[in-house]
Amino acid sequence: MEHQTQMLIVMIIYMAFIIFLGFYQGKKVKTGSDFAIAGRKLPGWIAALSERATGESSWALLGLPGAAYATGLLEIWTAIGCVAGIIFAWILLAWRLRDAAEKHEVDTFTDYIAKSHGEAGRWLRITGSFTIVFFFFFYVGAQFIGGGKTLENLFGIEKIYGMLIVVGLVIPYTIYGGFRSVTYTDAVQAIIMIITLIIAPIAGIIYLSNLPEGAAFASGISEALTKSGDSYSTLTGGAVLQEDSSLHNFLNGIFPNMSGIITGLGTGIIIAGAFSWFFGYLGGQPQLSMRFMAITDAKEAKKARNIGVAWTIIAYIGALMIGWIGIALFGPAGLSDQETVMPEVLTTLFHPVIAGILITGVLAAIISTANSLLILSSTELSENIIKPLRKNDIGQKTSLRLSRIVTAALSLVALVLAYYSSGDMIYTIVGYVWAGIGSTFSVVILLTLFWKKFHGIAALCTIISGLLFTIIWISTGMDEIITSRLLTFIVALVIAVLTTIFVKKKDLTV
Repeated sequence: MEHQTQMLIVMIIYMAFIIFLGFYQGKKVKTGSDFAIAGRKLPGWIAALSERATGESSWALLGLPGAAYATGLLEIWTAIGCVAGIIFAWILLAWRLRDAAEKHEVDTFTDYIAKSHGEAGRWLRITGSFTIVFFFFFYVGAQFIGGGKTLENLFGIEKIYGMLIVVGLVIPYTIYGGFRSVTYTDAVQAIIMIITLIIAPIAGIIYLSNLPEGAAFASGISEALTKSGDSYSTLTGGAVLQEDSSLHNFLNGIFPNMSGIITGLGTGIIIAGAFSWFFGYLGGQPQLSMRFMAITDAKEAKKARNIGVAWTIIAYIGALMIGWIGIALFGPAGLSDQETVMPEVLTTLFHPVIAGILITGVLAAIISTANSLLILSSTELSENIIKPLRKNDIGQKTSLRLSRIVTAALSLVALVLAYYSSGDMIYTIVGYVWAGIGSTFSVVILLTLFWKKFHGIAALCTIISGLLFTIIWISTGMDEIITSRLLTFIVALVIAVLTTIFVKKKDLTV
């Protein structure tokens, strides 16, 4: 109980600082553009840290360490896919998206796509915005559920009350300061996250080396992986197919009684599925691309690139090591919930006050994603759908007031949705987001930037076909055989190329 009290005090102090910072930055928001994209005047270091906090959130602190704890070295392939995608985005896309946003004077993600393909801009704006708002309702709801579960596990608070607490922490300063408040508070979250991911592995290695023999499952990472068996200690050992798995049955139907081919193909498909996170980072995640677009100038974009790449490499190494240290401490079957390995490791290694600060980083990461998704959805809805429907132009104050009202309304809808929906359904929809939105819009962004012949009709067909394919593929259970993150990208790319070549560019603005 004493430890819980200490952690609670630390958490209250930390969140009070975050709320203060959010409202302080919100005072500088004067226009709708300030609210939506910080007036495209974001310093490089803020953009980089905010993009990383939003992009990784609870994934880097709970999901990836949990996966490394569950599968050992196999999870390296997931890390390679993510890191490769993030580095690709920062080196090849970030400055191009920044320059394009400045050229077209855009305030939202779909605004950029629409203005880049003016002949179909109206339909791209409507289709893109409705798609993002619909799916991100569930994405925001998932963050509320995740925050509620975190508070429930830490302090025994009922999940619904935990969700209300998270909403109470996120909504006020997000409504007040919009994108600017969100990005500056995200930067603090990213600093806490990277400190956690640096300190914990170092402390874990030292702690294990000083333990008496037999006091833990193993005295180091290497020994822990070896003792856990081949499925943990090799890059492909964890990819052995279960004989009754969907993938095994699918391959056996194609290659009956050919176990060698089935094993080889199955291993390759599993590794490719782990690597496939790569495709969602190629400009297709609106909440990340908006950070690129908001950077103030080319010099700051280079600074942001260096920070973003360095943060990513360090963070992913740290997250994997924490999972493997968890194996050494508790054994491969020592935890009933694999995604609790991070807080379990932290509370084992550190004094409650220090552990409280670092564990607060988990909640902070969830909050950083929730408010980023919320502000993205509200600006897409208000800037691209509601405001264009008004017959008369509105002033800056009215525009800002409308953006804030939409943000408040969407947050309440997301909370109600989270309360009445099952967690399984919400997290399934989140899977649609990464594949359907991430992989589909990645194709649209890449071809818009790098292929001059790519036009609005092709972009519209790509968005619709990518989303429909993802929904059909996942809802029919085929995602358990081959991940839609990979196939959606391939399908969307093929549709984009074929429609660009065989469908003539037409004006759809009327």
